[in-house]
Amino acid sequence: MPLIVEHLTKIYPDGTRALNDVSFRVEDGEFVAIVGLSGAGKSTLLRCINRLVEPTSGRIIWNDIDITAASPQELRRIRRQIGMIFQQFNLVKRSTVLTNVLSGRLGYLNPWLTLLGYFPPAEKKRAMEALERVGLADLAYKRADELSGGQQQRVGIARALMQEPRLLLADEPVASLDPVLAHSILRYIEELNKEGGVTVICSLHFLDLVHRYATKVIGLKDGFKVFEGRPEEIDDRRFKEIYGQEAERIGG
Repeated sequence: MPLIVEHLTKIYPDGTRALNDVSFRVEDGEFVAIVGLSGAGKSTLLRCINRLVEPTSGRIIWNDIDITAASPQELRRIRRQIGMIFQQFNLVKRSTVLTNVLSGRLGYLNPWLTLLGYFPPAEKKRAMEALERVGLADLAYKRADELSGGQQQRVGIARALMQEPRLLLADEPVASLDPVLAHSILRYIEELNKEGGVTVICSLHFLDLVHRYATKVIGLKDGFKVFEGRPEEIDDRRFKEIYGQEAERIGG
């Protein structure tokens, strides 16, 4: 089922208009890149989709369900199917890698048992398979804060895998990583998209990454949608519409 964003607006309590009447549609299986300068509204948009941030107005419809009108109980069910990868990893630093990955299953398990640190053997096996998939099975029992930035981001991907998501939201997942690591992380996300059929909406800073991985681009500027189309349609004029007249393209 497509994701439909209709007239989405977010005004923060201090008066900041982070999103202004944004509308677009994402089809099943697309890899959508959200681009724009810092402060353009990219993170707010992603967080509104799973209601980590409450929209001021507008609707978000996914799987024929209005997420913006969902009750807390319905929202918990919806979030089970929406994975999220954060720029700053959002791991519990003092916990093991394995425990961090297992936290991706919290929406499916008995909360009292997980509070006591108990996870069924089948879930531990699933978590180890997720770590194997991102090449970190040998680090399962290390503390999360002992890992490098690239390794921590792969733990974040393994945690998202545990949800068996149908939709993956990635908020600047490679902004703090060097170019080689950035490609390795995005290749994992691309694999989920192409082989797992997971719809991906990912905010990205660099156009070379957008051209390499995205099938569609949404451009934001000052909270307004100023572009929607294919990566190859971002010519010099559209580039300046998204990034401003002073911006210069680097490397074509």
